[in-house]
Amino acid sequence: MIANGLLPMKAVGDEIVLEKTAFWVASRGRCFGPFDYEWSADLHGLELTYQGEKFGEICSDEELFADLAPYRLPMSVCRVAVITAGTLAAGIVDGQCMDERISRLLNLLEQFGYSRFRVRCSDQSPRNQR
Repeated sequence: MIANGLLPMKAVGDEIVLEKTAFWVASRGRCFGPFDYEWSADLHGLELTYQGEKFGEICSDEELFADLAPYRLPMSVCRVAVITAGTLAAGIVDGQCMDERISRLLNLLEQFGYSRFRVRCSDQSPRNQR
């Protein structure tokens, strides 16, 4: 269990750690997060948060807004976080189970040049293959 927004481990490589709706992105020995989402008040979109502050939203299948610039995160972390948030949200809307969402996420990470990132649930070992 992740408490107080801190990942209970030293980041050893590039990975995405999932816990319920939240996730952390570990890269180059540092861990960034939690990234999370919540349904918008009208239930027609999802608001994306970083450390509890809104940084973007998913308005539809074709419209996503995200601005992580104020947090001065590494560009690769920003890109991986947005790919992860969008993929997980789309998977939820599509009714996919967690394994299907992770498989889809791994495919997209590979397509965008981030295949070095493994994905794991906080209570499981890492996955880097579909």
